[in-house]
Amino acid sequence: MFPLRTEQRSHRQTFAISVSREARTRSFNAPAQRVPPMLQPHRPPRIACLATDPLTTRVLMAGQLNFLQQQGFDVTLIASPGADLDRAAAREGVRVISVPMSREIAPLQDWLSLRQLTRVLQDLKPDIVNAGTPKAGLLGMLAATWARVPIRIYTLRGLRLETSTGPKRLLLTTTERVAARCAHKVICVSPSLRVAFEKYRLGTSQQAVVLGGGSSNGVDAARFAPTPARLSEASAIRQSMGIPEGAQVIGFVGRLTRDKGVTELLSVFETLAKEMPHLHLMLVGGFEDGDPLCARLRDEIWSNPRVHITGFVNETAAYYSAFDLLVFPSHREGLPNVPLEAAASGHPTAGFAATGTVDAVLNGQTGTLVSVGDVKGLTDSVRRYLQDPLLLARHGKQAQLRVQTEFRREVIWQELYDLYTGELQARGLPMPQPSSAENAVAAA
Repeated sequence: MFPLRTEQRSHRQTFAISVSREARTRSFNAPAQRVPPMLQPHRPPRIACLATDPLTTRVLMAGQLNFLQQQGFDVTLIASPGADLDRAAAREGVRVISVPMSREIAPLQDWLSLRQLTRVLQDLKPDIVNAGTPKAGLLGMLAATWARVPIRIYTLRGLRLETSTGPKRLLLTTTERVAARCAHKVICVSPSLRVAFEKYRLGTSQQAVVLGGGSSNGVDAARFAPTPARLSEASAIRQSMGIPEGAQVIGFVGRLTRDKGVTELLSVFETLAKEMPHLHLMLVGGFEDGDPLCARLRDEIWSNPRVHITGFVNETAAYYSAFDLLVFPSHREGLPNVPLEAAASGHPTAGFAATGTVDAVLNGQTGTLVSVGDVKGLTDSVRRYLQDPLLLARHGKQAQLRVQTEFRREVIWQELYDLYTGELQARGLPMPQPSSAENAVAAA
């Protein structure tokens, strides 16, 4: 396609070229062409969804972006570059834009990312920005404010400040308040997180909303259901790890860090392993530099033949079916997906009664929760499940039923759609029309 000289383009040609260019993955160095609003009076409303790591979109936005596109929104996903971002574009059928962002505090990189995000949003001109995950939430809300985006929504997925102290806690509290101040609405992914948001005075109660019973994307229960094929795969996983047939397995899924409670988890296992010679521990996840475990604990994990570590796993569904029980001693959450995914596979959870976890697990019904840091109480809870298979099965069945009814993805998506359209209508902005989604795809 030969380039047209700018001064020779008609308004219709300019719009067609803009859509074609925006439909491909691009970096901020190739910004979308600006299209005057008066030239497209019936255009679909534009949403820009921001996340720091594109990998998180596989769980936190899977299916949601495509749903919004089909409902008549023009959706763009903005995240750090990588193969996962390209896969998200193919899976969701939406435009993606890469902007490098660091998960950890990195002042120079953060400043560069903020400038890039601001330029992207100025070019894209979205009606709505929804930014989640800590770094993308802060930078996205600041950039959206500077770009004068009319509707700014911050999705609060957890509070790192809850497990921080000293200057770092003060810094994290300040950044959360800045992000909330820039936002018109703050989606708290669980009722207990909303309580914490108000407790720490991060924003106003009028800002905070919870979608349904909690979550930002719901759970695809069918993906984790213990089907014959999945159980066969789980059996193969256990066999590959050298776990004897009939042995009991307690499992953990997530980052192997201190704030995920891995230190306490190892203490629980150490105690129970002495009582139960056929008990094994499966750790589905990998070590991280942020909030790392000490060298001694890492050595214990690697040297214990009854502790099995997988490293990062892209698809975890079969691993849940390889467990007998999920142990989840996290110190803080927003609304943890792991206990909900375990529930979908038919397993209860034993864990700490942390923010978010108290919403994912109903104590005494779909699992057992004890106070954060109560290692003895957690050990007793795990022991009780392992020694009482009827209790294990009953709580597992109740957990599975709850996920299937209260955390369906379609319910959360509809609530999000209603939030978006309510904000658009209140400001007199374009409203989505399902047919517009088909037109946008055709134009791309």
